[in-house]
Amino acid sequence: MTELGECCKNQSVTKSNLRKLYLEKQKAITLKDRAAKSRQIAERFFENTNLANITTLHCFIPIQKFNEIDTMLIFERFWQKYPHIQTVVPRADFTTGEMRSLKFVRTTELVQNAWEIHEPVHHETVETGEINMVLVPLLAYDRAGHRVGYGKGFYDRFLAACRPDCRKIGLSYFRPVEAIVDVYDGDVRLDRVITPDGVIQFAEK
Repeated sequence: MTELGECCKNQSVTKSNLRKLYLEKQKAITLKDRAAKSRQIAERFFENTNLANITTLHCFIPIQKFNEIDTMLIFERFWQKYPHIQTVVPRADFTTGEMRSLKFVRTTELVQNAWEIHEPVHHETVETGEINMVLVPLLAYDRAGHRVGYGKGFYDRFLAACRPDCRKIGLSYFRPVEAIVDVYDGDVRLDRVITPDGVIQFAEK
């Protein structure tokens, strides 16, 4: 385990501390390591995930400045092996704080918005109720499945609006910390997290 992972392993920590620490840690990953870890995460996902009943998958497009996991490897596998599963990506409205889901295929044209996030040019949305699996970005998470994102609350609001049976899967370079102390009722727990080393399954909610 890394030095940062060791320092947090047996401690209860706050979201703000974790956000700062893990954003720095994530940005420090080299391009070579990012590529390798992203491949491992994609492999672990497909090896350990039952997609039999999935009709619509929501997944993020990586934000380059934050060195996020390369989810295009996952999208490509879906397009090749599971063309019957609809893939959608988020569009965040920083004015309302809400997030919508836009159709995303291999030929979709992307544009970078004012916050340096790539999103489709088109406006073809999919209703949240159609989505039955979400691959969730995060900076850190704990052993109960609570996550730390970038602090805007987009995913908590979005996940809260998803169907009760929607599977919520985090993707992370890192292992969990012991506990996040400042969780609240609006935080939506994950069902599992996929890491380069394997799958962490959380207890039933």
